[in-house]
Parts: sequence; C-alpha cells; structure tokens
Amino acid sequence: MTKLDGNGLWESSRMMLPEHRETIIRRQLEEGRKDKPVLDPQEMELIEQALAESFHMHRKIKVRLFDEYEDLEKIGTVSIIQTYRREIKLATGVGEWEWIKIDDIVSVC
Repeated sequence: MTKLDGNGLWESSRMMLPEHRETIIRRQLEEGRKDKPVLDPQEMELIEQALAESFHMHRKIKVRLFDEYEDLEKIGTVSIIQTYRREIKLATGVGEWEWIKIDDIVSVC
C-alpha cells in the first residue's frame, strides 16, 4: 500500500504547506461557482413589471437573487423603486428591509 492508495496523498500526509492548503480550498470553491444567467429583455421586463405591481398593490413577492454558489430567496413587498440606481427597497418584515439591485434578480414570483 502506497501513499496514493485510499484517500490519496493529501489525506495520508501528516504535514501540508499553507500554500497547498489554500490552493486546494480555492480550487474546491471555484468548482462550485456558477455563472450569472443572462436574462433576455422580455424576461427582464416581466421582472420589472412584477416589482412595479408589488409596489403599487402592496403585494408580497418572492425574489430570487443570483449568487455564485447558491441563489438566495427573499420574500417581501417592494416599498421603493429607484430607477436611476436600479435598486428596490424590499420590506421583509415590520421595520425590516433590504436594498436589492435589480440586476441581481433572476426571477420573481
């Protein structure tokens, strides 16, 4: 049995240089990374329409936001739309809110 059997060289080695450890961790993180989807203009228009509806009708929506590793979901009501900054203020609870960039939104339902 050699060091390369079983769990491999890294698992069987008692010592590891910090540079090697950082490289392994960075590589593992990059493997799980995903690219931001490109939304067509029609899909972007539907998203903006849903945001405007939430603002005018005070209707709760679920917003899915892009993240490199795992998309995030926020639920709330749009309380402010800043078109020039392309941001919305999403009220998520009593006295709780969050500014969200419209370009980070992947979908709305």
